[in-house]
Amino acid sequence: MIDIKMKEDCCGCNACGDICPKGAISFVTDEEGFWYPQIDKSKCVDCGLCEKVCPMLHVDDLRERNTTQPVCYEGQHKNIEVVFASTSGGMFTALADAAYRKKGYVGGAVHNEDFSVSQFISNDRQDLQRLRRSKDLQSNSEGFFREVRKAVQTGEQVLVCGVPCQMAALRSFLQKDYDNLVIVDLICLGVNSPKVWRKYLDYIEEEHGAKIVNTENKNKEYGWRNLTQKFLLANGEEIFDTCENSLFTKGFIGSRLYCRPSCYACKFKGFPRLADITIGDYWGKEKHSDKTDDNLGTSVILVNTNKGATYFEQVKKRIHCKEIPLEWIVQGNPALVKPIATNTNVNRNDFFCELERDAFPQVVEKYSKAGVLTGKARLKQLLRPVLQKMRFAKKVLRVTRCHPKALYQTVRYSGIKNLWQQRGILCGTHCVLEIHPKAQLNFKGLLTLGAKGRFPTSSLETRLLVASKGKLEILGDMIIGYGSDIEVFEGAQLIIHGNKHGVSDTNIGCTIICGKQIEIQADVGMGRNVLIRDNNGNHYMNTSGYRTARPVVIGEKAWLCESCTIMPGVKIGRGAIVGAESMVTSSVPAHALVFGSPAEVVEKNVLWKV
Repeated sequence: MIDIKMKEDCCGCNACGDICPKGAISFVTDEEGFWYPQIDKSKCVDCGLCEKVCPMLHVDDLRERNTTQPVCYEGQHKNIEVVFASTSGGMFTALADAAYRKKGYVGGAVHNEDFSVSQFISNDRQDLQRLRRSKDLQSNSEGFFREVRKAVQTGEQVLVCGVPCQMAALRSFLQKDYDNLVIVDLICLGVNSPKVWRKYLDYIEEEHGAKIVNTENKNKEYGWRNLTQKFLLANGEEIFDTCENSLFTKGFIGSRLYCRPSCYACKFKGFPRLADITIGDYWGKEKHSDKTDDNLGTSVILVNTNKGATYFEQVKKRIHCKEIPLEWIVQGNPALVKPIATNTNVNRNDFFCELERDAFPQVVEKYSKAGVLTGKARLKQLLRPVLQKMRFAKKVLRVTRCHPKALYQTVRYSGIKNLWQQRGILCGTHCVLEIHPKAQLNFKGLLTLGAKGRFPTSSLETRLLVASKGKLEILGDMIIGYGSDIEVFEGAQLIIHGNKHGVSDTNIGCTIICGKQIEIQADVGMGRNVLIRDNNGNHYMNTSGYRTARPVVIGEKAWLCESCTIMPGVKIGRGAIVGAESMVTSSVPAHALVFGSPAEVVEKNVLWKV
């Protein structure tokens, strides 16, 4: 019978429970949130099947079944919607579609209602949306291996995807290779604690005062490299937790605090692979690609068996792919060949004890500081503040071109203290500033005026006016292109949230006329010659309900295309896109594409990458 003496010896695949003919094996969750088999000796008949299917005991035997060298590809799905909806390049969708087209079955990990993760299989293509995207935590496989066996025995095509230890367990459970079964494994860094994941979700819900109704790993709206976890809340709010500020990512990738103990000594790395096909992220693509990287995610595909090669031929027409050397994949994915490093700088027991007792952000922040960095990485971390100051000084020199007037205005209106903290107003060489002594300036970010991009010697003028009692609030970094005109009238308020996750900027010729209140939320992008105004210049009309000035709000991550006009009283929803030369006279829903004069909604539920 299975007898786990050390936690490192169990990968939590659940295969032993599925194979037991007497139902003698159940799974008990420990203080870290991982499950381990428990034997009811009153039911056990000592048949030895649990040991026979344990992949940890038979990994070498399983490897002997495959000696083929992998043929490697990079790939991206031809359908841009699939790429947006996938973890990387959409390879799982392409592989799954080939099975669905044959009325076959597809298996993989799905979120349950409480956002825990389980293995699931069906022949309904509607389930694909649940199956795609990686989940980054341990997936419960109880009952899954039996369901796969049942599906395979129908004779229909079956495609199953999971982490390497799960797929090794499936091979061991089935005890034979079925011609109609294709096994796909993932390049896996490690599986995280379901308990930590739940603590993370509870923290997000508490922080924002609403329940999570959906979540997406590696959401693409801020680019694939940002490793963004997106949450949709019951109140309609959207939260984007990027790698820079995600506590969960800091603890996982940065400090490696809460992977399953067996992950630190994983037996399923390297070659030969135990799956027919291996898929993962193409990290390091920019070093080898002859095309501009779109930062939407590219997959790597390792075809490990002849059966895998035959199956992959069926999906090639749906993807852009080319053959690449295995070495390129290993360079960007060391997790393909070696286990995650143990963090010897922290006491794991202390971490989980404090996690049970104290608030999630405090505990993770505390233990994340004790990372696994060594050598050059640790030195780089220590030097980071100095490097940031040096980069900022270089930026000041580049924007001002050491022009006396530009330097003077930068120092005068920002102040030395603000500039030291990298906030204030950074002026280009042809900026005209008229800021009244009684104007109110609030700097929590950096407003760069007159950025010239590809035309550094251009003399096109950029203007900023803040009248008496006018308020200018810069809450994050934003770049204003050259030839722009920003005017804040007496008593009016212009609020700029600036860069949060993406890049907040305007192109050439932006005009902002603020007579009451204009708020530009984070990560807004503007094309050439965009006009935003909240007033009609004190001109009155004998029209019912007419007001000469009404507040304007440009929602987070909105995209205002070339020469569009935003009129008084308009609220642009989050992620909305205003088409070129459109005139917006009424509010725009979130994630809508509007076009025309007056602008009308032409498409809903549109996502775009900054």
